[in-house]
Amino acid sequence: MTQYIYGRNTVHQILEDGGRARVIYLSSPDDKAEKLAAMRHIPVKHIDKKTMGKMVHSDHHQGICAEIIPYETYSVDNLIENVEDGKGLLIMLDELEDPHNLGAILRTADAVGATGVIFKKNNAVGLTPAAAKVSAGAIDTVKCACVTNLSRTCEDLKKKGWWIVGADMDGQDYRALNYDVNTVLVIGNEGKGISRLLSKQCDYIVSLPMVGKITSLNASVSAGILMYEIFNKRHPL
Repeated sequence: MTQYIYGRNTVHQILEDGGRARVIYLSSPDDKAEKLAAMRHIPVKHIDKKTMGKMVHSDHHQGICAEIIPYETYSVDNLIENVEDGKGLLIMLDELEDPHNLGAILRTADAVGATGVIFKKNNAVGLTPAAAKVSAGAIDTVKCACVTNLSRTCEDLKKKGWWIVGADMDGQDYRALNYDVNTVLVIGNEGKGISRLLSKQCDYIVSLPMVGKITSLNASVSAGILMYEIFNKRHPL
């Protein structure tokens, strides 16, 4: 199946990293992309904006897209094989549906040096072009594992010394934990939160204090706050 990514930052990043782009398509001038493509010996084709929009199923392509080798996923064992004790951070997504949330989470995961991201094979967003665009290149730098059963994956990780921390309503203040152990941070579905079965696997449930009138935060915003709290606890000034 042919897969495309689009947007200037995303395509420039994949060209700079090299190895994944097969063909670059331009509907407007982009000197940087043409120069990088020439360096990588990647063909460049000029097409009109309407054709590009049909290719990527979006009008927000910024005049550039790339046909790419499909994104690779890894096993959970691949993700954790080089983790040092107490410094691992896995982000587990429980049926997250919005590719923009996934892309934003991947971007923050890259920023904090997370070990990887885990999501389900079914009933969840995957590594799509829309997620790639929002990730601004992080989809190529953060390893992802796609698994059949999140609860069973948690059981396996707990046997290997990982602790499961779920983000949900009615938990303890997220600032109360030290996060000085290998941690799996579980982020729930945008509407339903963490499933009951997966919630039972959590060693801790943490919540973000909210004193305003809004009762919930976007999944990627919550994930970003929690990832940086873990980063801050592990890397104090």
